[in-house]
Amino acid sequence: MPEIQLGKFVKFSAEITYQLQQQRKIMNMGNSIPFINLDRQHAEIHSEISAAIDRVISKNAYILGDEVSALEEGFAAMLGDCEVIGCTNGTIGLELALRAAGVRAGSEVITSSHSFIATAEAIVNVGAVPVFVDVEPGRYTIDVNAIEQAITDKTQAIVPVHIYGTTADMTQIMEIAGKHGLLVIEDAAQAHLASCDGAMAGTIGDAASFSFFPGKNLGAMGDAGAVVTRTKSIAERARLLRNHGRTDKYLHKVLGYNYRMDGLQGAILAAKLPHLPTWTERRRQVAARYDEALAAEGFKLIEVPEGMKSAYHLYVVQVSNREHVMASLAEKGIASGVHYPVPQHQQPALEGLYGVSELSLPVTEKLCPRIISLPICGAITDAEVDQVIQAFVEVAQR
Repeated sequence: MPEIQLGKFVKFSAEITYQLQQQRKIMNMGNSIPFINLDRQHAEIHSEISAAIDRVISKNAYILGDEVSALEEGFAAMLGDCEVIGCTNGTIGLELALRAAGVRAGSEVITSSHSFIATAEAIVNVGAVPVFVDVEPGRYTIDVNAIEQAITDKTQAIVPVHIYGTTADMTQIMEIAGKHGLLVIEDAAQAHLASCDGAMAGTIGDAASFSFFPGKNLGAMGDAGAVVTRTKSIAERARLLRNHGRTDKYLHKVLGYNYRMDGLQGAILAAKLPHLPTWTERRRQVAARYDEALAAEGFKLIEVPEGMKSAYHLYVVQVSNREHVMASLAEKGIASGVHYPVPQHQQPALEGLYGVSELSLPVTEKLCPRIISLPICGAITDAEVDQVIQAFVEVAQR
């Protein structure tokens, strides 16, 4: 590992080690309030999930098949005016969207550093170069004012990350993209049913990727993801690429990949899909309850501008004593998390590849040591939310 990478790695290793220790401590306590209550969610729809699994087993349809098609059609109908292509996971979905849209090796792709590393991985895996810019301080999505400054003659695409379930300013981003002839590929991994100016997240750009990781707002019981697009040619290309480029069992139009969704995950997701609007509305109610209490105490919260509706995949608040807050919550059996303590431009895995070691993104670097995620999901009760609020305000410092 190059010396500069090692230095960055050491810088953040203590923070990461602490976070892992806290999460293990939380898991071992038998939380009275878990971060996401999947047990409660699954208990409520157990019969529907069991029936979906039984259908797959009865048909031995374990790769793609009718259940995956049903999910694709149902999610497309929910989002409106788009096609959905189920795939292996959200990271693969983003890579598949980039490939299907025609992002070329060697081109530059502008994105925000404040995201899970999967965003950069997908860009790198298609041979493109991630160009990181800062986020705006209100909702932590890509700073639209920084995008045009980062455009060069090598820029081919923008990947806005709808972090925490709140969309980037897609209206302005699409204007910038149109002006410069750029593709827009939405990283909507956390934005199921979020919207911007009346348009659903994932249907605004040229293509998008959604994640169905178990902890997502719509989560599988394993890995799964999807590409979403309104462009027929991109949809056709994505379907080819996800399944070995085949048009028939042994006829392959292009060289592709094995990026297929399995039938069990498709069936489980299709069983959960009708509940997603209700779960999303519940997340918004919980977020409003947190907002009312924590804003009154002066804490810095995510700002959702007028015209936008967040899916609240995560509820994030800034504090100056994060380690103490997490430890105190854990002692009370309340789970918490940090998303994400190390921004992508400071990750050792990327530093040596793209020379980002000297990059300065002040807003991102200021918020990363301060953010903490509180429990939120469609199954949390008002009493539990109030318990979290009380425990949080007792120890948290602005």
